[in-house]
Amino acid sequence: MPWRNVIDAEELLDDPSVTGERVADWLRDAGVSDVSVQTVTGEKGTTDFLRAVIPGTNGRSAGGDAPTLGLIGRLGGIGARPEKIGIVSDGDGALTAIAAAAKLGIMRRRGDGLPGDVIVTTHICPNAPTRPHDPVPFMDSPVDINTMNNHEIDPAMDAVLSVDTTKGNRICNHQGFAITPTVKQGWILRVREDVLDVAAITTGAAPAVLAITNQDITPYGNGVFHINSLLQPAVATTAPVIGVAITTETAVPGSATGATSLTSVESATRFCIEVAKEFGAQRLHFYDTEEYQLLQDTYGSLDHLRGASRD
Repeated sequence: MPWRNVIDAEELLDDPSVTGERVADWLRDAGVSDVSVQTVTGEKGTTDFLRAVIPGTNGRSAGGDAPTLGLIGRLGGIGARPEKIGIVSDGDGALTAIAAAAKLGIMRRRGDGLPGDVIVTTHICPNAPTRPHDPVPFMDSPVDINTMNNHEIDPAMDAVLSVDTTKGNRICNHQGFAITPTVKQGWILRVREDVLDVAAITTGAAPAVLAITNQDITPYGNGVFHINSLLQPAVATTAPVIGVAITTETAVPGSATGATSLTSVESATRFCIEVAKEFGAQRLHFYDTEEYQLLQDTYGSLDHLRGASRD
């Protein structure tokens, strides 16, 4: 159980002076040796992008052929200082990803290495701006979405779990986390049964599924409404992406403090770890390759929804 990792990560992040290097040092202490940090400055401030790799026993880093999972903690910022004091609801994505990385590092050090490599990325910003959004305000980010994707998407990722706070809506009224259908190159594919199984097992309850639309999988800045940035990684990769949305029964602003439920974060963290186990062992798949090819052959490519050319 990653409870201790979640609690310790929350204490680490709920600090106005936290930096990416401090988080990296904490992960190294947990057994994650391959951690790097890059500080990036945008029009609205500075943030630290963090990348951690947990090698698999049969992963590509060891010369094996097990697939690599990407785990992205998606957020605007972990804090909205000086406007708000303390960690904000929007920080749940980073909290989940960092806690999962720490737990995977400890597991590997003890001899419980996963079959495939896991690449964890997120960014650390304790003083991000906010911006208006309906029905509740969103957290903004010091850098734009393209910069985030450039630093958080790795070509080595064969599939991606994107974790993001998704509380500022009236679409999914559920306390805990919800998963999305698989998104790949403009296609919103069916929800995978094996992923639903993992969600049911880790929560002990019927899995929740977040409804998404074509608008949600198009690039930010195109003038249309997006539920949030949960599926923006799908714009920047051809790998299949599943969103892991941390949700609530009521609409909660991303900039709200005192709104992080560690119970929800812990269950999302366990879910991500279990998916990583099964995906690396090739017992879990993000999509049906034959069905996807049939859709392509029958209806053509939808890759233009990612912002690519229609040609």
